[in-house]
Amino acid sequence: MPQDHRIQPHHKSPREALHSGLRSAGTRVAEAKDLWPRPSDYAGLRGSWRRDLLAGLTVGVVALPLALGFGVASGAGAAAGLTTAIIAGLVAAVFGGSHLQVSGPTGAMTVVLLPVIHTYGLGAVPTLALLAGIILVVLAVTGLGRTVDLLPFPVIEGFTMGIGVIIALQQVPLLLDADKATAESTLVSAWLTAVHADWTVAWRALAVAAFVMLVHVLGQRLAPKLPIALISIVLATVGVELLGLDVARIGNLPHSLPMPSLPTLSPQVVSALVTPAMAVAALAALESLLSARVADGMAPQLTRTNPDRELMGQGLANMAVGLFGGLPATGAIARTAVNVRTGGRTRLASVAHALVLLLIMVGLGPLVARIPMAALGGVLVMVASRMVSWKAYRRIAKATHADRNTFLITFGATVALDLVSAVLAGVGMAAVMSLRHMAAYTVVRRQQLPASTREGLVDLSAQDEDLRDRIAIYRVDGALFYGNAARFVDEVTAVEDVDVVIIRFHRTNVLDASGAQALKTAIRTLKRREIPVVVQGMTQAQVRTATVTGALDQDHQTRLLSEALARAVATCRASR
Repeated sequence: MPQDHRIQPHHKSPREALHSGLRSAGTRVAEAKDLWPRPSDYAGLRGSWRRDLLAGLTVGVVALPLALGFGVASGAGAAAGLTTAIIAGLVAAVFGGSHLQVSGPTGAMTVVLLPVIHTYGLGAVPTLALLAGIILVVLAVTGLGRTVDLLPFPVIEGFTMGIGVIIALQQVPLLLDADKATAESTLVSAWLTAVHADWTVAWRALAVAAFVMLVHVLGQRLAPKLPIALISIVLATVGVELLGLDVARIGNLPHSLPMPSLPTLSPQVVSALVTPAMAVAALAALESLLSARVADGMAPQLTRTNPDRELMGQGLANMAVGLFGGLPATGAIARTAVNVRTGGRTRLASVAHALVLLLIMVGLGPLVARIPMAALGGVLVMVASRMVSWKAYRRIAKATHADRNTFLITFGATVALDLVSAVLAGVGMAAVMSLRHMAAYTVVRRQQLPASTREGLVDLSAQDEDLRDRIAIYRVDGALFYGNAARFVDEVTAVEDVDVVIIRFHRTNVLDASGAQALKTAIRTLKRREIPVVVQGMTQAQVRTATVTGALDQDHQTRLLSEALARAVATCRASR
C-alpha cells in the first residue's frame, strides 16, 4: 500500500493572526473611503468641460418635461417632480459612483408610488423617500451593490433594448399631441393613445417630431461633435413660433424650491412605511445600478461605476429629496443615455443638468414654456433608437440557446411588464439555464482500480485481489446540488453484489444542503442493505455541510483514496 503523505494544516501564530486581522480591517477602511467623493472624480475635466456643460444643458432641457410629467403622474404635482430632479440630480451626481448617471423621478418609481399615495396620502411621500434613502445607505455600507456584477450579459442587453423600446413608446402621447391612455402596460397605453388620437391635431405634433429626428440624423452624419439634441429643440421651437403652429408646449413652471423641513417620523408612520420603503429602495437600487451599467457600456473608455458608492449616492439623494418634500428618485436611463450621447464625460454634466433645471425654475420659465412637447418626444425617440442594437442581439442569438432565451424573456418582460419583473424574469431564466448546464456536466461514475491520485497509483494489494469485485467506487465530478440530487441517489443505490461503497468527492466543486441530504439518503439506503459507505476527498467546507445536515459523521470521511480503500478492505474482511 502506498505511503500516506498527509499535508498538515497550517495554524496561524498569534502574530500572524493579528497581522491578518489588521490587513482585513485596513481593507474595510479602504472600502469605506471608496464610498465618498475624491478629486479623481473630475479627472479629464480640463479637456471635456465644454462638452459636459453642453450635455448638461441638453439633458436639463430634456429632463424638464419628464420631471414635470412624472410629478403629475404620481399625484404629487409638477413642483414635486421638478424639485426631485434638481435635488436628487445634484446630490447623486456628486456622491454617486457613476461619472455619467443622471438621477431624478422615473416612470417605474411612479408606478410604485401610486398605491402608497392612495393608501397613506401625499404627506407620506417625503417620509417614504427619507426611509428609502436610509435603506440604500445601509445597502451601500454592507457592500451589496456589487451583486449587480452577477447579472448575465443577455439580461443587461435585453433590459437595455427593452428600455429603448419603452422610451420610444412613452413618447407616443407627445408625438401625437394626445392624452395618454390609461393602462398598466406601456405598450398597450401607446397603442390606445394612437388609436384614439385626433389626427386633425396630431399631424402637426408629428411633423415637429419628424423635423427633430431629421435634424438628428443629418447632424450625426455631418457634424457629430455638435449638441444635435439641443440644436434640434431650438430649431423646432423657432420654427413652431414662426409658423404659428398650434401644438402643446411645456407650459408654466414653479418659480422656486421649497424650504427644507424634516418629514413626519412618528413611530406609527415609520412602521407603516417600512415595507413600501423597502420596495422603493429595491427599485431605486436596481434601476440605478442597471442604468449605470448601461452607461458604462455606452462609454467603455471611462472608469466603471462603483456600485456601492452609487447606492450611497442614491441613498443620500433620496434623503435630501425627503427633506425638500420631493419624490423618491433613482438613476434615469433615458436621461443618462442623453447625457452620454450628447458628450457628457464627467460629473460636471449631471451637476450642470441640475443647475440648468434650477435656473429654468427661477428665471427662464416663460421662455422654456414655449418649447413644443413633440420636439422633446423626438429627441427621446432618437435616444431610444440608439439603445436598440440589433448587432448585440445577433451576437447573443448565435452564442447559445440559453443566452438567446434569456435575452428574449428579459426584453419581452421589460416591454410588456415592468423593470423589476423583467430583471427577475431574466435572472431566473439565466439561473435555470445555468443549473441545467451544471447538472448536465456533473457526472457520477463508477470507477475501477487502479486509480491515479495525487498520492500516486492506488490499487489493491495482491493478497486483497479477491475483494476487487466486492468494493464499488463512485466518483462525483462537478457539483452535487438540488439540480442533480435525485439522480445521484438513483445512481449510487443501484449498485448490487458488493460489500462496501466508496464515494469520492475530490473532484466535487459544489455541495449544497440538498446534495448533502442526497448523500444522507444514499448512505441510509445502502446501510439498510448492510452495505457500509466510506466518503473520501471532501473539503473542510463540504465536510462541515455534510456534518451539519446529519449526512456524515467525521469518522466516515477520509482524505486519501488509499485510506478509504484500507478501511473498505478491513470492512470486507470483518464481514466474512
